[in-house]
Amino acid sequence: MKNNDDIHSTDANEIKHLINRVKQGELDQGDAHLIEKLLNILLTIVSLLERKHTSIRRMKEFLFGMKEKKRGKGETENRAQDDWPGAGGSSQTDSLNETASNSTCEGDSSIQEVGRLKRPGHGRMAASDYPGARLVRLNHLEMAPGDPCPESDCEGHLHQLEQPNVKIYLTGQPLISATKFERSVLRCSDCFKRYVADLPEGVKEDEKFDETADVAIALNKYSGGIPFYRQARMQENYGVPLPESVQFERCEAVANAVFPVYRHLVELSADGKLFHIDDTRVRILSCYREDKHRSEKERRATHTSGFVVKDEGEHKIALYFSSRRHAGENLDHVLERRSPSLPAPIKMSDAAAVNGKKRAQTIDANCLAHGRGKFKELEEIFPVECRQVMEAIRKVYQYDDQTERMGDQERLEYHQKHSGPVMSELREWIEGEFRDMRVEPNSSLGKAFQYMLNHFGKLTRFLSAPGTPIDNNAAERVLKRFVLFRKNSLFYKTEHGAAVGGILMSLIESCRLNCANPWEYLLTLMRNKEEARRNPAAFLPWNYPREEEEEEAPARAA
Repeated sequence: MKNNDDIHSTDANEIKHLINRVKQGELDQGDAHLIEKLLNILLTIVSLLERKHTSIRRMKEFLFGMKEKKRGKGETENRAQDDWPGAGGSSQTDSLNETASNSTCEGDSSIQEVGRLKRPGHGRMAASDYPGARLVRLNHLEMAPGDPCPESDCEGHLHQLEQPNVKIYLTGQPLISATKFERSVLRCSDCFKRYVADLPEGVKEDEKFDETADVAIALNKYSGGIPFYRQARMQENYGVPLPESVQFERCEAVANAVFPVYRHLVELSADGKLFHIDDTRVRILSCYREDKHRSEKERRATHTSGFVVKDEGEHKIALYFSSRRHAGENLDHVLERRSPSLPAPIKMSDAAAVNGKKRAQTIDANCLAHGRGKFKELEEIFPVECRQVMEAIRKVYQYDDQTERMGDQERLEYHQKHSGPVMSELREWIEGEFRDMRVEPNSSLGKAFQYMLNHFGKLTRFLSAPGTPIDNNAAERVLKRFVLFRKNSLFYKTEHGAAVGGILMSLIESCRLNCANPWEYLLTLMRNKEEARRNPAAFLPWNYPREEEEEEAPARAA
């Protein structure tokens, strides 16, 4: 409602005269109509104020109507401010309030301080959002704590505040920059011995690449997904050439340096209690060439298996394997190192046959999200039946959200009490649909129903095995990283190159899963190669010795 035709404008002087006549008891017949108009205005204002989110602008539009005119840039910004939560944007505010009320995370400051969120589009980020920034501490050149205040009329003394003033300053540079050292050479006129000037401290005589260059190339390739040839073209534009073959050699050097830690991660994974596994396709050109000479009965497909392993210490390890082996065979390869005294681990995957082809003894569980996806695809064709299944699965996810801070056994009992009846009722309903012949078994809906019945035990493994998740989303997220990499780089040239990529991507993704900085982590491993080789357990993503770079520098005059 933009205009209110029931409200007529009135004059302030007319209202004052009415008040005087009321005091004197001299009302005439026309005053009744005026009083009626004022009471209608009052009722409208009260109804507006009773609304949860009403801005001054909207009250003006209700009372006086919207002015039909073209809004300028400044007015458009004001309109956006009015629509921000707290100034009339009811839908956004309701969403934020609902998020805050439903959140069970006590340490989430972003939810606790939702009322103090800034408007979107302000473009500002806190200094804490730059963990990779180099820290430089600046002190006053002419002043120190305890000195008298430089103001002429002040007799106070200066003291140091605990909170410094922080300035974020961003600079640009090529991915790999080069420094040319021209070293003067002296030669004896008698013995002809040459004396070359020393290099600065930190520059290695027998190395051309610094550790930072190696790590930057590896991260750009295996985290950013930028192919070597693109990096080479960019470096040419910067005037610092870096051929594709050289880039791979540097990545290979990084993989060799971090391999002892990677091998230790695989050994730790073998003793893990939970495995998320899945596959996606990959192109390895050397395997394609071999396929020309392989028989039709021999395997030709190549896969990248993505694992997320949770150990007894609740640490998460990401592993990538690119070869002709599928996820089930790669799982066997990892579990060959498992301690015999440990119980069988939980294997979470989708219901693909290749994930079940394994020799190792595991507790198999299937992804409930994959089961839901089959009905999501048919929702438009069979809305009633699909909604019945999806609503039951939605309830299970709601119950699972309530178990976030519970232990494995407590979570199992909670699901048995709340999710168990939901899934049992769903199974009985699906069986009833077949029994009463309300669904054709060979139809798309019938096949989706049959999928749920065939794998019901594994889909509901979280009701019988402590610590079993309800879906395989952890593996899906890890493989999503590789899929984005594959969309850019397209293929591996050789199986050796695929192995190098698997080592580096495993360590990079393991850092992300454990809230570690991949740049800082790989740089630490490169600078401590020998120590990491002797004691890889001390250089895992969750316990490696962090190096804090800090530089003391005096303040420069403006």
